[in-house]
Amino acid sequence: MWGFTFHRRTVLELMLTVFISCLPIASGLMVMIYQQDRKLEDNARVSVTEAIHSVDLALERMHTAAVTALPLAQTSCDIARDKLVKLVSNLQSLQGLMLAKDEIVYCSTMPSPLYDSAQPVAFKSPVSLVVDPFSTPNAVLIAYQLLHEKSSVIALAYGLELRNELRAFKDGLILLLEFGDTYITASGDSRDPRRPSQTEYRTTGVSAKFGYTVVAGYPAGYSTQEARNTILQVAPSLALVGIFTGVVFFWGMSNHRIKRGSTAAKNNDDGT
Repeated sequence: MWGFTFHRRTVLELMLTVFISCLPIASGLMVMIYQQDRKLEDNARVSVTEAIHSVDLALERMHTAAVTALPLAQTSCDIARDKLVKLVSNLQSLQGLMLAKDEIVYCSTMPSPLYDSAQPVAFKSPVSLVVDPFSTPNAVLIAYQLLHEKSSVIALAYGLELRNELRAFKDGLILLLEFGDTYITASGDSRDPRRPSQTEYRTTGVSAKFGYTVVAGYPAGYSTQEARNTILQVAPSLALVGIFTGVVFFWGMSNHRIKRGSTAAKNNDDGT
C-alpha cells in the first residue's frame, strides 16, 4: 500500500512539474504573439500617415509647377511653349506640362500627344493616374490638373515618382494608392490581373490635400509566418527557462517531502 501511495505521489509530482515548466513557455509565447500583433497593427497605422505625408510632398511639387504655369493658360501655345519647357527642365520630377481650354489640350511639352487631340481631357479629381497613355504605352503617368474658369494646366510625372515613395517601406507591408478607380503600388498598378492581398491589419487613410486614399495591409498568412519565425528564434530560450523553472520546483518539492518524512520519523521515535 505504501509503495502504491509513493508511486502515485511521484507521478503527481512529475505531472505538476511538467505543468509548472510549461507555464513560462506558454505565457512567453502568448506575450510574444500579442506584442507582434500590436507591432504590425501600429506599423500599418503609422505607415499610412507617413505615406500620405511623403506622397503629398511629391504632389505638392506638381501643384507648385501648375500654379506657376497657370498664367500661361491665357496665352497662345507659341508664346507659352518655351516657358513651359523651361519650367519642366527645372524640375527633374516633372515629365511634362499641358495647357487646355474647354477641356481640349492645345499646348504640350510632351514629344507626342498624351491623348488623342480630338478627345476632351477631364479628370474626376485633381490628381489622377493615366494608365497606358496615348503617348507612352505600358507606362503610368500622374496627372495633376489645376482649373481656372475654362482653362486648365495639367502637370505630368511618371508613376515611378510614387513607386519610389512606396518602396521606402520595406518591412513586408503593402501600400496601395487609390486615385478613383485606379491604383498604384510599389511594383504594380490597375493593369495587374489581381489586386495585391492586404487582408491582415488593413488600414486606410485619405489625403486631406489631394483626396487620394492610402491602403496599407499585410498579405494573407504574413502574421502566421512571422510568428513561426519568431517562435523558432525564442523557443530555445523559453525551453531553458521552462526547464530551469521545473527543476527548481521539483527540487523544492523533494526537499519538502524529505523534511516532512524526517519530521514524521522523529515524531514516531519520540512517541516510542
